[in-house]
Amino acid sequence: MHIYLVGGAVRDKLLNRPVVDHDHVVVGALPEQLLALGYTPVGKDFPVFLHPETGEEYALARTERKSGRGYHGFVFQADPTITLEQDLARRDLTINAIAEDGHGALTDPFGGVRDLEARMLRHVSPAFVEDPVRVLRVARFAARFAPLGFTVADETMALMRQMVADGEVDHLVPERVWAETRKALAEPQPSMFLRVLRECGALAVLFPEVDALYGVPQRAQFHPEIDTGVHLEMVLDAAARLAPGDDVVGFCALTHDLGKALTPAGELPRHIGHEHRGVAPLHALAARLKVPNEHAALAELVCREHLNAHRAFELKPATVLKLLGALDALRRPARLDAFLAACAADKRGRLGHGDDDYPQAAYLRAARAAAAAVDAAGFVAQGLAGPAIGQAMERARVEAIAALRTHPSPSGSAV
Repeated sequence: MHIYLVGGAVRDKLLNRPVVDHDHVVVGALPEQLLALGYTPVGKDFPVFLHPETGEEYALARTERKSGRGYHGFVFQADPTITLEQDLARRDLTINAIAEDGHGALTDPFGGVRDLEARMLRHVSPAFVEDPVRVLRVARFAARFAPLGFTVADETMALMRQMVADGEVDHLVPERVWAETRKALAEPQPSMFLRVLRECGALAVLFPEVDALYGVPQRAQFHPEIDTGVHLEMVLDAAARLAPGDDVVGFCALTHDLGKALTPAGELPRHIGHEHRGVAPLHALAARLKVPNEHAALAELVCREHLNAHRAFELKPATVLKLLGALDALRRPARLDAFLAACAADKRGRLGHGDDDYPQAAYLRAARAAAAAVDAAGFVAQGLAGPAIGQAMERARVEAIAALRTHPSPSGSAV
C-alpha cells in the first residue's frame, strides 16, 4: 500500500497558497485493508474513506470510462492493480494531476508543475471531454487564479467549445451547475467565470439571461464601459473585493441588471424600469438552477431596489423606512449589509469608478439604527394600545430618519 497527497493540496503548496483540503490516493490496497485500519467508508460510486484520526479523505486509485451522457455516465474501476499514473490520468487539469509521497517527492506525469510555472490551465488528456462539469470547473479555476496570471490553454478551450457543440453541457444537472457557480462567485475574480463560459459558448446554454446582456448598450454618461455585459463583469469583481468569499453578494451582483436585456430597442441606451423587468428572468434562472431561497430573495431585492439605494439621499424618510422594511433590515442588519455591498459594487463596477465612495451605505445604516432605536415601551406608557402603537412607532421612525438629513446629497446618483 502506498499513499500520496494529490490534487489541490499539492497544487496550492506549490503555489504557496493556503492548503484547505488534504486529499489522498491509496495505491495497491483493497477496501478491506483500510477498514481493518479503522477508516470509515463514505463513497457511494467508488471507494472513498475517512481517516480515523484526521477525517481527511483517502480514495482508492481508480480509473473511469464514459458510459453515457452527462455527469453520471461513468463506470469506475478501483482495485490494487491501478497505478498512480492511471489515477492521475483521469483528472481534469494538469495542475490538479500532481501527487506527492510522504517524503515530498512529486509524481508529475502530465507536466503540471510546468503549467503552474507557465500559469496555464490545461487539460490532462482527451478524456477531458467526457465530463461536462469540467467546463464549469475550468471557468471556476480561471476565476480563482486569474489574479496570479493564469489563462486557459488554447487547446483546452477548443475542447470545451467542442463539448458545447456536441451538447454535453445540455445534460448537466442543476445542482452541479449551481455548486460550481456558487464557488465561482466566491472567487477573487468571478468575471473570469463568465468570460471563459462565454468564450466556449456555455454561457448562452447555462445562463441565457446573463449572456443576453452582452452587447446591450448603456448611456456613456453613467457607464463609460457602455456594454452591459462588461458592466456586469466589473460589478462581479467589485463585489468580490467588497465582500470576499460571499457568494450571496456575488449572486446579487450577477443578477441585478438582468432586466437591461429586455429593454425595448427603441428606448436604448436608456433602461427605464429595468429593475422591475429583471425580476422575471431572475426568477427563471433561480428556479432552473435550484438556487437557495435566501440567495434568490436577496437577489430580487437588489434587482428591484438598487436604484432606490443609489438615490437614498433623494428619498423621503418614509420611503427610506419602506426600503428598510422590504429588506427586513430592522430585524436582520446583516441582510442590509449584503444588500449595500451589492449596491456599492454596482456603483463601482463602471469604467473609471472602481474606487468611488458610496456614502449611501453609511446613510442607510444610520437610518436603520435610528429606526431600530424606536421601541414600543414609550408608547405603551403613554396609554396607546393595539394598532395605535404600530402607527406611532412608524411615525417616530420616519421622524428619526428625517433627523439624519444633514448629509449633503452626492452628485451623479443616476444609473
